[in-house]
Amino acid sequence: MLEPDSILLTDRVAVVTGAAQGIGRACALALARFGAHVAICDRDVAQLDAVAAEIEGFGRTAVKGYLDVRDGEQVQAHIAEVGTRLGHVDVLVNNAGGGFFAPFLDVNDKGQDALIRENFTSVTHFIRACVPLMPVTGGSIVNMTSIEAHRAAPGFGVYAAMKTALVSLSKTLALELGERCIRVNNIAMDVIPTPGIGDSFGSRTPLPIEGHVDDVAAACVYLASDWSRFVTGTTVHVDGGNTAAAGWIRQADGSFGTGV
Repeated sequence: MLEPDSILLTDRVAVVTGAAQGIGRACALALARFGAHVAICDRDVAQLDAVAAEIEGFGRTAVKGYLDVRDGEQVQAHIAEVGTRLGHVDVLVNNAGGGFFAPFLDVNDKGQDALIRENFTSVTHFIRACVPLMPVTGGSIVNMTSIEAHRAAPGFGVYAAMKTALVSLSKTLALELGERCIRVNNIAMDVIPTPGIGDSFGSRTPLPIEGHVDDVAAACVYLASDWSRFVTGTTVHVDGGNTAAAGWIRQADGSFGTGV
């Protein structure tokens, strides 16, 4: 029988990457409020310290890692410390990533390599480091993708390709890790106002409201909890209905158009 308390994460251990601000911060704090101890990492020392203090304010343990998620050795060292201090990992949230606007032909090899390492290679580093620490009772891996993985993305071609790659990887890992009861899912979001990209965009979705980082955090808690115990290899869309809209957007007069 489904019980309200079964969504709680009491004394579970979660790892959240890119947790200093925005969506990563919201997910880390939500997991802590629902009972998890949280290992967080980022390159922003000051803001990461502030998030750790908030986690500890909920009576949870915070393990901080000041690192570059693209560096496999730094990732291994961080997760080794998590294992030493907290014993195991129940939940991995691969949130770190980013991109920049540029037509594909204007992206040089260095820029392309940076996008691949930031949005795909970093995820593989954490999965390989965390899975051996997941208990025999199972675990949950949540990969942050994007609505751009499911539609054309002019100006964000390589970024979108890496998010699409995560969708494919998650489906494969759902099968490969399923025998160990490790669930692997994605959250695909449209533009969510964060300090990194701006505070307000106005509604351009079928829903006449603006997305918030807590909307993503709510999906993250669901996928981390026993409420999603039979959900794996899939993607939860937190995009205000834009995937369903397939390129159509709500215009100023309330009607729908393509925006072209």
